Amino acid sequence: MADDLFARVQARLPALARRMVQTFLEELPIYRLLPREQLDGEITRICAENLRVFFDTLAEDRVPTSEELSEPRASAARRAQERVPLDAVLAAYHIGGRIGWAELVAEATPEETPQLVTAADRVLRYIAVVTGAVATAYLEERQSIHGEERDAARGLAAALLAGQETAALAGRLGVTLAPSYVVLALELGEHGDERAAGVAGAVAARRKVRRLQERLDAAVGAPVLGLLDADGGTVLLPEQHLPSDALPALVVELQAVAGADVRAAAAEPAPCEELPQAAEQARDVLRLAAALGRPPGLVVLRDVLLEYQLTRPSAAQGTLVALLGPLERNPDLLLTLEAYLEQDTDRRRTAAALHVHPNTLDYRLKRIVELTGLDPATTAGLQLLAAASAARRLQEL
Repeated sequence: MADDLFARVQARLPALARRMVQTFLEELPIYRLLPREQLDGEITRICAENLRVFFDTLAEDRVPTSEELSEPRASAARRAQERVPLDAVLAAYHIGGRIGWAELVAEATPEETPQLVTAADRVLRYIAVVTGAVATAYLEERQSIHGEERDAARGLAAALLAGQETAALAGRLGVTLAPSYVVLALELGEHGDERAAGVAGAVAARRKVRRLQERLDAAVGAPVLGLLDADGGTVLLPEQHLPSDALPALVVELQAVAGADVRAAAAEPAPCEELPQAAEQARDVLRLAAALGRPPGLVVLRDVLLEYQLTRPSAAQGTLVALLGPLERNPDLLLTLEAYLEQDTDRRRTAAALHVHPNTLDYRLKRIVELTGLDPATTAGLQLLAAASAARRLQEL
């Protein structure tokens, strides 16, 4: 009887379980890294239990019950926690099925051959059910671990940017903090797929962020700390792994992998205790770049130095803006002044940009001088007009 065959083989469970563990060591290198105590204890016990269920289901022509699958699921979760690769975990169950089947074939008498042939389909069915349950449990645990690690890494980045104590949290994550970081503030445009309604747009946004994170990680050779979402955020780049002169090219690459506009601002490298100030500066520079209509790409403080200084709280700021007060009643004069400054005081280009005759431009410039008392043809007048114009545009920032 087939039941007799299964019962005879099942009586050898302890020896078969030890053979399974030995085969793991021979065929799956990752298992050689596990402690001997774990192999001889937990792993051998699990093998024996899985073989028992294996032979029971073959003899009774059924699939494993939910209760019988609870131990393989729990074991898979533990392997996920130990970072044992999923392919090795699944291979172990295939090895178990192979060893169990080989023992049945070796034990079967000629009279039991028909039952053995029938059992072959049951073996495949058992392995399919068990490996499916194991893979699901493993992936659920890895997703949970990934979520916890991601949240902890975001917490570490937030603590660094807030100037809080981070040694304990970094230690729990196994992160060695760099001596100094470049703070990179990012503003991300929409990928075309994000405009799709519903789930598709949300998925596209997550994929965009993941691509950016992967490129940043590759740039420094380690997971990059930061607070990044679909609209942008702030990331910390270890200075020793990424020279400052590599930043412009990196931002270009980020734009390519994002499939969307990327505007970035970087502060000078700073030690951990100075990161809050560096982050504030990077975010201020990024806001300035957006307000000034700068194109996508990298901006640093030097690129917007005057505008940055003009946005700092100052008693002189209001007085500076008031210099252009007389022009408020004539918007064309304000527009002309801005165009004249943007065209680097070139009359021909300014007239073309405004679509007016050069004589009209000359008249407007003369009126600006009359109303403000400041002549852009002089160094002092030009400096004050340029500063007043910039302060006026930035007064709400």
